[in-house]
Amino acid sequence: MTRIGIILGSTRPGRNGEQVAHWVLEHASRRTDAAFELVDLLDYPLPHLDEPMPPTYGQYQNEHTKAWAAKIGSYDGFVMVTPEYNHSTSGVLKNAIDYLFAEWNHKAFGIVSYGSVGGARAAEHLRLIGGELKLAAVRTNVALSLFTDFRDFSKLAAGDHQVAALTTMLDEVISWSRALAPLRQAA
Repeated sequence: MTRIGIILGSTRPGRNGEQVAHWVLEHASRRTDAAFELVDLLDYPLPHLDEPMPPTYGQYQNEHTKAWAAKIGSYDGFVMVTPEYNHSTSGVLKNAIDYLFAEWNHKAFGIVSYGSVGGARAAEHLRLIGGELKLAAVRTNVALSLFTDFRDFSKLAAGDHQVAALTTMLDEVISWSRALAPLRQAA
């Protein structure tokens, strides 16, 4: 069974990302073509990158890095739920991504972003970062606007068009994750 991790990329108190990630998980869990799991960065309190060797060597020395590597290595693909902070993704998500290399390779990922312009700039930055890590970004992006997809900028109220986009994005992540399996096996 294809395993997809839904990474909640915000640890901020009062974060909107928690309800967004649970919305993704709720819809994804209705599917039978993959297994989905929520990966909350609050459960992986990684300090600012503190490994002495570059991640490309895979010579992790810290227990928190080894636990994070095991978790990410267990998935075939990802959905990254990201806020947009200062025209980019969150620092905590970027830090978590930077900790690893091979564990990301040859996997697909989709993005569910949120912010004043739907988190579009955060999503674009994640696509660039992913490419460097041999992650394949799928085309469809769910971009939730704080103005139209939330009530009072804090209560998720995504419309049917967003559910349709989420379904398409999940279809793509699962298909691409399966298509990339031979590359993961060869590595």
